[in-house]
Amino acid sequence: MNKYLRDLESLSFSDLLFAVLAGVTGVAGSYAAAGYTPRFIVAPIDATVVRLTPGSVVTFVIQNVGEAGHLLHIALSFVVAIGLLALTAILGLYIGQRFDRPVVGIGLAGVLAWGLTSSITAQPSLAVGTAVPVTLWTAIGSTSLFSPAHDPSRRRVLASSAGALAFIGASFGFGQLLRDTETDNSGTAEMDDEVATLMQDAEAKSLGIEGDIPGLVSSFEEFYNVDIAEFDPELSPEDWSLTITGEVGADVTVTFDELTDMPTERRFVTLRCVGEDLNGQKLDTAVWTGTPIKPLLEEADPGGECGCAMLRAADDYFVQFPIEALEDGFLAWGMNGQSLPQSHGHPVRVLIPGHWGETNVKWLSEIELLDEEMDGYWEQRGWHGTGPVNTVAKLWSTTTLEDGSVEIAGHAYAGTRGVERVEVSIDGGETWRNAELSEPLPGDDVWRQWRYEFEPDGSHDVVVRATDGTGTVQPEDRSDSFPSGATGWVRKTVN
Repeated sequence: MNKYLRDLESLSFSDLLFAVLAGVTGVAGSYAAAGYTPRFIVAPIDATVVRLTPGSVVTFVIQNVGEAGHLLHIALSFVVAIGLLALTAILGLYIGQRFDRPVVGIGLAGVLAWGLTSSITAQPSLAVGTAVPVTLWTAIGSTSLFSPAHDPSRRRVLASSAGALAFIGASFGFGQLLRDTETDNSGTAEMDDEVATLMQDAEAKSLGIEGDIPGLVSSFEEFYNVDIAEFDPELSPEDWSLTITGEVGADVTVTFDELTDMPTERRFVTLRCVGEDLNGQKLDTAVWTGTPIKPLLEEADPGGECGCAMLRAADDYFVQFPIEALEDGFLAWGMNGQSLPQSHGHPVRVLIPGHWGETNVKWLSEIELLDEEMDGYWEQRGWHGTGPVNTVAKLWSTTTLEDGSVEIAGHAYAGTRGVERVEVSIDGGETWRNAELSEPLPGDDVWRQWRYEFEPDGSHDVVVRATDGTGTVQPEDRSDSFPSGATGWVRKTVN
């Protein structure tokens, strides 16, 4: 063993350089062949990184890094992918040098890169896109000019590195072209008349706020999006099905065509992210098209001692719900009059009224009725479970109007409790005035817009709070998002 280690240590800097180039270009080749999809070599690695990251680390990143946190795990996944492919090149270079058989070493590197990529992605044909550049740069590194007996010229090294960069650029350009031209059936259906009417009604009820804030219906581009991994599952309606299993009288499986043949409803539903800041903007509303989940549950005849179920998704996400809450749920296949976009769970997701956005499982594949309670994905990482959302009034806009007055505005949300009133204080909470509220949209789980106008006089400590439909005022004390969602009054200094 020590002898082999010494042999490995004999590899020159140029060998290691070309191994790294082989790893980098191998990842680029995979992108050129697969695009930025689950078939890209980095995608399964990223899923593994996400799954294995300790909950305490996830929570720390969410609280301290925020939205950019996902860049950390995707960057780590790229490094792992490059390192694994570089290792195949190192082994090829080592075998070629030790046995004076460079062709054997080159071939071994290519075969290992292909086998490694195939095993990671389960895409043997696309793995050729990885194997070819790894083989090429292992071959360049195996030539006599770059052997330990010859010191490569700086010009030759730079030329080879430039060639690698050119290959990377071409590969990523081709991969982007592939990504842009791939057919995506999500978000493309024609809008039906009922949804169009609902969206027109929402626009009519908007307060016409001067500031730049969302209307009462968020567009695809505006609607916030949070997932556990970087790469969304790719599912077609033809291949999708939902199974209700576990502690049931009979398993129930429903296909997409069977689901869409069930009684169809259109609902306004608001979603809020549990991990957002108190005045963050991960709060949006859409018109969702789908069908109630209750008839399918009744057909399965739920049993089990805990009265609970685990919802599972195609991206390995899972959330536990009380059956009582689940019975009010909604299986959605449309959003704002179009097919559900891939990033929002195409072809089918679940919406559970009044619960945090992260519990509304995308790419739903299974509902398992349980005999005893189990922790969901985020509960295993220290967050609270599927409790109701906290009441909040957001202060998103401050605008000086033409007459010199100041308009402040935002949205308020309290889940299925509804929003009864939004109050504004411009003196730090000493006195309160009612804000103007938009008329309620149809539905039990929908936000409202608010606005308030005042004459400025120096600096103002503006505070906003909401009262829900039960008469309960939004609590004043502030708390962070971890572990059960941010609370407190939103404050802002307005000069």
